[in-house]
Amino acid sequence: MTAQSDQTEPRADRTIISVDAMGGDLGPATVVAGVALSARKNDEIGFILHGRRDVLAPLVARRRTLAGRCEIRDAPEIVAMNEKPSQVMRHGRETSMWSALESVRSGEARVCVSCGNTGALMLMSVVRLRKLPGIYRPAIGVLWPSQNPQGFNIMLDGGADIRADAKDLMQYALMGTSYARNGFGLKRPRVGLLNVGTEEHKGRAELKEAYDLIAGNARVADFDFVGFVEGRDLPGTRCDVIITDGFTGNIALKTGEGVARLISDLLREAFRHTPLSRIASLLALPSLRRLKKRIDPRRANGGVFLGSTARWSSPTARPTPPAFRRR
Repeated sequence: MTAQSDQTEPRADRTIISVDAMGGDLGPATVVAGVALSARKNDEIGFILHGRRDVLAPLVARRRTLAGRCEIRDAPEIVAMNEKPSQVMRHGRETSMWSALESVRSGEARVCVSCGNTGALMLMSVVRLRKLPGIYRPAIGVLWPSQNPQGFNIMLDGGADIRADAKDLMQYALMGTSYARNGFGLKRPRVGLLNVGTEEHKGRAELKEAYDLIAGNARVADFDFVGFVEGRDLPGTRCDVIITDGFTGNIALKTGEGVARLISDLLREAFRHTPLSRIASLLALPSLRRLKKRIDPRRANGGVFLGSTARWSSPTARPTPPAFRRR
């Protein structure tokens, strides 16, 4: 694999993040801009960018905040968004995604970030980074804006695998509890199992079996199981962790993002309707900005891959245990 190092290397005492700079729909310029924003906000982070050097070097050079904070690893190929994961595993050793994961595997970086092909990223990370002992299926944990004191609820699976039986859902509850405890400081997280109703007789057979498994392990694992929850509880205060399969979770996530954008567009349209409403929008601007910041999916749609042997510790006050973060 081609992986030549750049002359500029991150400081040794920084937490190093490995970034697949070529993955995603918006291209490397957007990825580098995000890296620069992160560097500006936190001096304790360094970066290894993986991708085509001739593309990345000029982008990095234009960002002063990345001076001395960023190393470039040359990887000539890109994982396309429509590529099958199995094909990437056979022929993807020269890709930026593979190179980014190898930095975590070798211990150079603590976490890998990619905006690329989710299926390929999941399969590649499971093969290269391995799963935790006893974990059947890793899951993607996503943050859902909520009215709870921590500001977010954790939902998993967000799309790592469309299938999940009762044992998988039980493990999701344990991983979500660990994430809530370590990431948000919740000593005894409340866990809910997503269903079409809160009554115990509703739902598929695997959900009823998972209900019994989660309830039976709640005391030992030191969390509170609130039972079945509905879609309305995703942003609510009834629980801190919501468990579901990847098929349902991904649909819920994309639906929430669409609703957030719709609300933003409708508010903008309403305030432009008349001259008086335009004046009112100026008076309401600070509140509208706070609302936009609160519900903007771009601020919280990074999925954390839970279930791998790799570890990541945040340089901020809230350490979390994922193997990689997908943006």
